[in-house]
Amino acid sequence: MFTTRPEILGTFGVVTSTHWLASAAGMSMLERNGNAFDACVASGFVLQVVEPHLVGPAGEVPAVFYSARTKKVEVLCGQGTAPKGATIEHYRREGLSLIPGNGLLATVIPGAFDAWMILLRDHGSLRLRDVLEPAIYYAEKGHPLLPRVSDTIKGLKSFFETEWPTSAAVFLPGGNVPEARKLFRNPQLAETWKRILREAEAKGRDREGEIEAAREAFYKGFVAEAIDRFARSHEVMDQSGSRHRGVITADDMASWSASYDTPLTYEYHNFRVNKIRPWGQGPVFLQTLALLKGFDLEAMGPTSAPFIHTVVEAMKLAFADREAYYGDPNFVKVPVETLLSDAYSDERRKLIGERASLELRPGHVEGYELQVERTLKALRELSTTDRKVTGGEPTLASMRSARRGDTVHIDVVDRHGNMIAAMPSGGWLQSSPVIPELGFMLNSRAQMFWLEPGLPASLEPGKRPRTTLTPTLAEKDGEPYMVFGSPGGDQQEQWQLLLFLRHAHHGLNLQEAIDLPMAHTAHFPSSFYPREQKPGHLAAEETFGAEVLNDLRARGHEIETMPAWTVGRLVAASRDKDGLLHGAATPRLMQAYAIGR
Repeated sequence: MFTTRPEILGTFGVVTSTHWLASAAGMSMLERNGNAFDACVASGFVLQVVEPHLVGPAGEVPAVFYSARTKKVEVLCGQGTAPKGATIEHYRREGLSLIPGNGLLATVIPGAFDAWMILLRDHGSLRLRDVLEPAIYYAEKGHPLLPRVSDTIKGLKSFFETEWPTSAAVFLPGGNVPEARKLFRNPQLAETWKRILREAEAKGRDREGEIEAAREAFYKGFVAEAIDRFARSHEVMDQSGSRHRGVITADDMASWSASYDTPLTYEYHNFRVNKIRPWGQGPVFLQTLALLKGFDLEAMGPTSAPFIHTVVEAMKLAFADREAYYGDPNFVKVPVETLLSDAYSDERRKLIGERASLELRPGHVEGYELQVERTLKALRELSTTDRKVTGGEPTLASMRSARRGDTVHIDVVDRHGNMIAAMPSGGWLQSSPVIPELGFMLNSRAQMFWLEPGLPASLEPGKRPRTTLTPTLAEKDGEPYMVFGSPGGDQQEQWQLLLFLRHAHHGLNLQEAIDLPMAHTAHFPSSFYPREQKPGHLAAEETFGAEVLNDLRARGHEIETMPAWTVGRLVAASRDKDGLLHGAATPRLMQAYAIGR
């Protein structure tokens, strides 16, 4: 089968990410005798520099990984929680019925930095300086700006100048939109990391002590203090059409830390798939597999209409359950055992017919009837217009700021058998203004909370938002085998499923499975402000061909034909039992790369 590039093969190590510079930085850690976790941390920090429209230092990162030392698959939760002052009552008093998609009220506690530090401390081997130096170099000396970053800044130029001047100071040097493929610098961000390093090396007596001192500098030191000051002293225009102060404080920062979690797993043929629990959308992937167990996917071509129809209809049912049942398990009881059970899946599978569903159909779980009723009521009452959301006409400035960010991804497998899939996101340049002392922005993950009480994803202090970030680790025949993921918000699970199913059922290698035409649906409510929903929608690349697209239309799908090579940003890596390593990255957007030897 033709591919745009070869599947990378080797035995020493493979790093694949959504930007070639991040992949190269990760590979350099392996070459310095670091392991997969060192490489992942270095790649993660570089992505904060080179893809600032998709990720930043104040974002979040969940990861799922296998350690050859501990012989365990674990989840690292770098998803920050809602601040103590983030109550439904406070946001309602601010005149909101939905949390805006940007600005200071959309912020939860930054989670990524602590997660990276804990991963480096517990599972890495290199010093803090080693893994930070590539990112510091690109922030200080410059990196070739991606065209999409330049375009994003161009679209926000007037908004930055009028409403977010601290962002204009960084992203409009000399008052101009920075040119694509020319060097772009963020010296203040470089100085923030250098100061963290100076404090860490001054206080830490050894490698572990340095990492602990860095955590303290970020969450209890100058970084937390700067975030607190900025949130309290600035009223910031956001998508609601009004200006708001933030509620995050230094105390919120000091009282939070990243943590380890047990993955949620599902046995699918000779695979065991590991995902994050329902504080994210990871169980959607597993629920879809449970539904698809009853179909002969191998008899369907990997780009055929029956294959796409069956997978999409199964995903619609799983995503409907996401809306009705998923939330932070520390706050709500999520019936995951029932949702993944054979009996439940057998009944739900009967809903998948020859026609595309136009309804949102969560399943019935005894004892949850009121919760489901409240969820459906909230969705019925939801309007996607800003007039309904804010109680007033949105300003031109607020509409200019309505540019949603996305996500990045990293997969690493090393010669020792370690492997990790990490999904960093948040803290986009369009999410909130730059904090001038730090050179970076806060995140906007709180927009995934609801401001109606009694829902599994209702806002509460200390609660994790139901994130869309969803890395994947698959075991095969009892051995850790494959890590993969894709940016894309609600589409992350959908594109990952196509990759996994084509690989598992049709024998395609990682690059072949990624290069085939991609599709996704927006049938269910978006996780992002203002939570649009398109019943029956199915976006599909034109490379499926007219015959397949017409067949899908005949089945009742509302087809949105996408240009070739525009859907999905998948990357993946795997390890065979004999130690042969594989890596692949999408050619879409012309920036993701797999590197290995």
